Amino acid sequence: MKEYFEERFDEERALYGSNNIQVIKCSFDGPADGESAMKESNNIFVSNSYFNLRYPFWHDENVKIIDCEMTDKCRAALWYSNNIDIENTKMHGIKALRESGNIQIKNSDIVSPEFGWFIHDFIIKDSRIDSEYCMMKSNKLRFENIKMSGKYSFQYIEDCVFENCDLDTKDAFWHAKNVYVKDCKVKGEYLAWYCENVTFENCTIIGTQPLCYCKNLKLINCKMIDTDLSFEKSEVEADLIGEIISIKNPKSGYIKVDSVNDIIMDDENAKAEIIINKI
Repeated sequence: MKEYFEERFDEERALYGSNNIQVIKCSFDGPADGESAMKESNNIFVSNSYFNLRYPFWHDENVKIIDCEMTDKCRAALWYSNNIDIENTKMHGIKALRESGNIQIKNSDIVSPEFGWFIHDFIIKDSRIDSEYCMMKSNKLRFENIKMSGKYSFQYIEDCVFENCDLDTKDAFWHAKNVYVKDCKVKGEYLAWYCENVTFENCTIIGTQPLCYCKNLKLINCKMIDTDLSFEKSEVEADLIGEIISIKNPKSGYIKVDSVNDIIMDDENAKAEIIINKI
């Protein structure tokens, strides 16, 4: 492999079309302000490098990035690429990942509005994400031990698993399909409206008007805190711990709960059974 060590690149397409390269302790920054440093490249290993220019990894295959920093000026860093492995890296540019597949991220810090749109076969572990509109229309995602903040996350996703995550994000999981959420805290308004085949197990759900207009929704051993007007027009099977502020017009199924302050059943199509657990 050709090695670039402690070099600085700022020109347009500096390493365009490269194959089998190692980029170590390099800087992509400078007055030429060039874009697309490693576009259309294959078999790239990058470590301890600094990215302060736009679009460095587009249409790439087989990319490994370790101990790097992508600044807020490193816009749209990885698009239309496949087989990506990222570790211990700061990804701080807008739209950092899009239209890509077979991706693994570990121990990284992501601050990126509109992160992860239209991606597939994605695993992220032990990382932090701050993103507005995260993971729009993506599929086959796996999140493990992730702390996240944002808005409008995971909308229109399919075939995904979330475990041991702390998610603080409103309007999350809208129109999601075939999603399993386990051992997570999910905080935010209007959780998972219009979702289908979504299961929450051993989760804590916090926030107003969650889980409305859902199909085949399941909650197993979950807590719901500050949740009013829950389950409106949803097909639901829920086994809950503790108290709910209010339940409103669930369409079908059942909701078992220790305590509920208010049950609103003023829709003739609301047929779900509300069961108060006997203690």
